[in-house]
Amino acid sequence: MAAFSVCNSYAQPWLQRLQQDRAIAVLRVSEVSLGQKLAECVIAGGLSIIEITWNSEQPTRLIPWLRERFPHCWIGTGTLLTCQALEEAIACGCQFGFTPHLEPSMVAQAVAKEFPLIPGALTPTEIVTSWQLGASSVKVFPVQAVGGQDYIQALQGPLGQIPLIPTGGVTLENASRFLQAGAIAVGLSGQLFPTTLIQQQNWSGIQAQAQQLKQHIQPFCHHATGFPEVQGQLQTRSGSDE
Repeated sequence: MAAFSVCNSYAQPWLQRLQQDRAIAVLRVSEVSLGQKLAECVIAGGLSIIEITWNSEQPTRLIPWLRERFPHCWIGTGTLLTCQALEEAIACGCQFGFTPHLEPSMVAQAVAKEFPLIPGALTPTEIVTSWQLGASSVKVFPVQAVGGQDYIQALQGPLGQIPLIPTGGVTLENASRFLQAGAIAVGLSGQLFPTTLIQQQNWSGIQAQAQQLKQHIQPFCHHATGFPEVQGQLQTRSGSDE
């Protein structure tokens, strides 16, 4: 199991929750009522970290509703593209935020607000840069395009202390392999919410999808006790001649 580190102390609860749950349900919905129903289904199925993408319908209404109804869950957002969107997400009660890209000004804004922000990165340079800037963890996206779990495994030697969350190609069947390869958690969207089940309003089927995922990843779920502080560690390394 990887020995993950934390750059900022405020990120420790986020990392602990990731190690307890190991999976993030990602919802991109065109109706608030649909988002409410889908979130209820996967929470009933055992998942408790829910991402509502910022380009969903009225995320500033849906996210506070979920936070009030499911206080035991972590409710956040994704597809944040600008500093303004990040500010609005924090204001509406998001507990974490994902971006599909690395924007240093957004990371700096999140650090100043002590808000867990997870930027998207793909190459080792982007991953290390995100970590040096103070990202709470790093999203590896789209991971399937660069080798899937084999890529995550290959990153562990030089970058094993950085908490990585692969998305874009994670399935119910391979989620556990990403965790075995060293990821701290995985993010799933379409795999949890098949279009056919939504069209049929087969809510029990969607709950079963979440239950199946939970069964696959359960061996990796545990209560984390803490993470070592490493602020400045990678900055020092990057400035060396090695």
